[in-house]
Amino acid sequence: MLIREATAADWPAIWPFFHTIVAAGETYTYPRDLDEATGREMWLLTPPGRTVVAVDDSGAVLGTAKMNPNHMGGASHIASASFMVDPQHAGRGVGRALGKHVLAWARAEGYRAMQFNAVVETNTGAVALWESLGFQIMTTLPEGFLHPTKGYVGLHIMYQQL
Repeated sequence: MLIREATAADWPAIWPFFHTIVAAGETYTYPRDLDEATGREMWLLTPPGRTVVAVDDSGAVLGTAKMNPNHMGGASHIASASFMVDPQHAGRGVGRALGKHVLAWARAEGYRAMQFNAVVETNTGAVALWESLGFQIMTTLPEGFLHPTKGYVGLHIMYQQL
């Protein structure tokens, strides 16, 4: 698997799984009816943000990540990131590889920490992955997320010092 900068030419491969994940409404705080143009604008970042794709030997996009300062001004030394793995390629280590890549990027860019603002507590695979990569749950906002089948569930804020 190769992780490289995403380009506009990658969007047609990202959009189908991005749309499926967002429309399911189980893991992202994005509107479930997010249109393609808005999704593209939100995901394909410009500096100081960055978007990457994980591709296999044939060049097929397996997953993607975007990384950026968590806030501006006096809090711009804290990074954040978001990840999506094509469900057809789940369980192959794509999320872990993207997570390691993003953490290495944040360290190289001089960020002091990384914070995830909204990890849905029922997304247990993601929570376990982030914990295995050194993130801690700092707090959980009770009923911070309306899951389409489980009702109101907690929303974790996760953090790692770099």
